[in-house]
Amino acid sequence: MPKSELVLFREDDGSIPLVKWMDAIPKKAQAKCIGALRRLETLGHELRRPEADYLRDDIFELRVGLQGVNYRMLYFFHGRTAIVVSHGFTKERVVPPKEIDRAVERRERYLANPDAHTFEPEGY
Repeated sequence: MPKSELVLFREDDGSIPLVKWMDAIPKKAQAKCIGALRRLETLGHELRRPEADYLRDDIFELRVGLQGVNYRMLYFFHGRTAIVVSHGFTKERVVPPKEIDRAVERRERYLANPDAHTFEPEGY
């Protein structure tokens, strides 16, 4: 399977939710999350538990743990080779439904107008 293209969801105002979240977490967690994103980009649909898991409504979670903290990045696929990362958050025991709902809403907006909601990161 060809390498997937990883893009980040961009809001209407141009902000990138994942970047904003990543800027707020510790540097070691940022590095580990970036490594997980690279692995997701390489493996795409083939990435499975414990690193990734399907949640619902075509939304998946990328799972990173560091020093007892659970970092999660929600994403969805666009076609066979594009991966769109909606946003990230830290979680306790389960992924809050509101976070999945946020990713579902962003997926709908993305699919309606991919060009308006695509940010392609460089050198992450």
